[in-house]
Amino acid sequence: MLKELPLLEHLKIPKKGAGDKQLMLKEFQMCKELFHQSVVDMYAKIESERLRFILLNQKKLRIEDYIHLRDAIYSNGNINELGKPTILPSSFTGGPQYMHEGTQDAMTYVRNFGRPDLFITFTCNPQWKEITDEFMARQKSHDRHNIIGTVFHLKLKSLTNLINKGKIFGTTRCFMYTVEWQKRGLPQAHILLWLQEKIHIHKIDDFISAELPNPESDPMLHGVIKTQMIHGPCGSINPLSPCMKEGECTKRYPRIFLKDTQTGHDGYPLYRRRKPEDGGYVTTKKVRGSDVEIDNR
Repeated sequence: MLKELPLLEHLKIPKKGAGDKQLMLKEFQMCKELFHQSVVDMYAKIESERLRFILLNQKKLRIEDYIHLRDAIYSNGNINELGKPTILPSSFTGGPQYMHEGTQDAMTYVRNFGRPDLFITFTCNPQWKEITDEFMARQKSHDRHNIIGTVFHLKLKSLTNLINKGKIFGTTRCFMYTVEWQKRGLPQAHILLWLQEKIHIHKIDDFISAELPNPESDPMLHGVIKTQMIHGPCGSINPLSPCMKEGECTKRYPRIFLKDTQTGHDGYPLYRRRKPEDGGYVTTKKVRGSDVEIDNR
């Protein structure tokens, strides 16, 4: 007689020595797309078990008390046409109640503290040393999403600690963030920050910079900006750039030089981008084998 094993039993590695377990795990992780497919299949089974538990425990969730269900009963008038609804609780990630609860929490922040002071985007870099050091032979970042997710989570936690405990922007009243996965497979966090002391318009340049940093006083930051934060180059220098459409850059580069940050006609800020003669810095970047001079535009 066949005995049905619990789901978690199927996920366990056979009882062997510690060295054998590590070897099996490494072989499993080297399977690339097959490894991903196996992880997705296991997660789908776990999700199915969660949904089945919710389906069989609807009475414990007291679904008849949901206001939306009562509204439907009163508006339609015929209870027999309603069928038997299945309500997903707010503890089910991604469900309607989960999203509604998160939205209400966010609106509470805005109602109590007003508009946020800073909007910060934090994107995973697949070239982080903590990620590349864990790769096996011939592996790329898209082969090990587990490493990318773990490292990004740790770095995001360090960033929030730096903002709140380190007070790099000042004393924080509250903050919130959400994490999304880009189409190219990298996680990205959007952070909203409320500060105790509001940012005055004349202090924007102290918090936000769209310029190349000083290569002598901060060579590490200059190297990061040069490698990760420069758009293109595009235009006549590189007409085959992905941002080019009908001979123009869809991201509106190059921008104009400005001595001070201004507010544009559409309400969006135009950040300070100084000319070399006004104190701005320039650098060079290779494009199709040729060195191209890059300025603050």
